[in-house]
Amino acid sequence: MRRTLRQLAAVKPSRFLEAGAPTGLTGLYTHPSPRSALLYVYSQTLDKLAQFPESSLYRQSTEAVTKHRMNIVTAAVPEGYKDWLERVQLKMADNPKAFAEEKDVAGNNVSLKGKMTTEVHNGQTFVTGERESKEVEGEGEEWNGEAEIKGGIEVGTFMKYDEGGAKVDLPEEPKLTAAQIVEIENKIGMGLIEEVLQVAEGELKLADVMLRSKVWEDLEEKPVEGQWTYFMRDAGTPTTQQPPQK
Repeated sequence: MRRTLRQLAAVKPSRFLEAGAPTGLTGLYTHPSPRSALLYVYSQTLDKLAQFPESSLYRQSTEAVTKHRMNIVTAAVPEGYKDWLERVQLKMADNPKAFAEEKDVAGNNVSLKGKMTTEVHNGQTFVTGERESKEVEGEGEEWNGEAEIKGGIEVGTFMKYDEGGAKVDLPEEPKLTAAQIVEIENKIGMGLIEEVLQVAEGELKLADVMLRSKVWEDLEEKPVEGQWTYFMRDAGTPTTQQPPQK
């Protein structure tokens, strides 16, 4: 049903989805690079979960789901991706000053000299920067009073060039075809890929809250005896109990 809405919203169906085009869901627009965005968020989530004790049930369940979905996304490789990756690595090697790292800035190793920022999550290197967004009629989001955060750092504090510094433009990442995106959506089974990304971003925020709250630790005040009995599965009753008779 979700894909039907996207198709109905598209004026000219093509091999690739148009970034910023309506998906058919109110307020949700086609993401320009959902593959790299998902891998970035999933890698950050796995980094967060690695800080939980291995005995944590939240870590075990969330890690399993995250790795499963990450494997699905990783397996979908855009055409020309290997060649693109080699060109990016060469350009980064030729311009080391633009990607010079400042260690441990807000928990990340980042570049403060160029527009791009290098971050390492879950053993993978990501290059992030300001994303040009295509304006769509009616598109807008009410500011909630919080600064936009990317990689743990407030956007605007590091996304500027040094005076007289050379601008380094990386080649655009190859896009997944519409068919590849549909395949990912079918395998994950959670709606459009943009919805999957929203869920992933929400899980990352939740993992951060759970980590700061240290939810695996015992309660400061022990629950009274029988407090949770009502919510426990009754394993002592072999059959379904009959409802009370009037």
